[in-house]
Amino acid sequence: MIRILLAEDQAMVRGALTALLGLEPDIEVLGAAADGESAWRELQRLKPDVLVTDIEMPGLSGLELAQRIQRHALPTKVVIVTTFGRAGFLRRALEAGVSGYLLKDAPAENLAEALRKVHRGGRAIDPQLAVDAWSDADPLNDRERQVLRLAGEGQSAAEIAAKLQLSHGTVRNYLSEAIGKLGVGNRIEAYRLARQKGWL
Repeated sequence: MIRILLAEDQAMVRGALTALLGLEPDIEVLGAAADGESAWRELQRLKPDVLVTDIEMPGLSGLELAQRIQRHALPTKVVIVTTFGRAGFLRRALEAGVSGYLLKDAPAENLAEALRKVHRGGRAIDPQLAVDAWSDADPLNDRERQVLRLAGEGQSAAEIAAKLQLSHGTVRNYLSEAIGKLGVGNRIEAYRLARQKGWL
């Protein structure tokens, strides 16, 4: 049996995935979590073979979950199922050790097949995204990404500095670097472009 933990914040999608995977004779859904932090707790408790997770969730994102699994060298493999068909997300997912990356509009039978492939040690990546992922490299570093995300959420440089325990000047430098690298006029344009490319 392939033992699965689901992490998905939308209740209807979570229920549908649980029901769908429950029909497969070789797949057992151990549990389903509505946010990243509870998924992390369930992951340690249930020790599933595969975590099926969305990217955008409250608390920890699916990418942050994958990074944490990688950092703790846990044996659980990660498959991301998302609406975000952006090459930047896929690149970051692969860097975080993700074994599968599927889009929610793919045929339902693709998911069970992808889980079997990943469980056997393979990879299951949306083919068109895989091609796009290497054509458009992410110029931002982790700190620039973090600062730009907070700026895009409407926080001032002073608020970002307090939150990240950085000096006001350092935050301004990171924002300036991000704006320069993305070739835009201000932090809002930088945030929009980075979101659109899947770099945030």
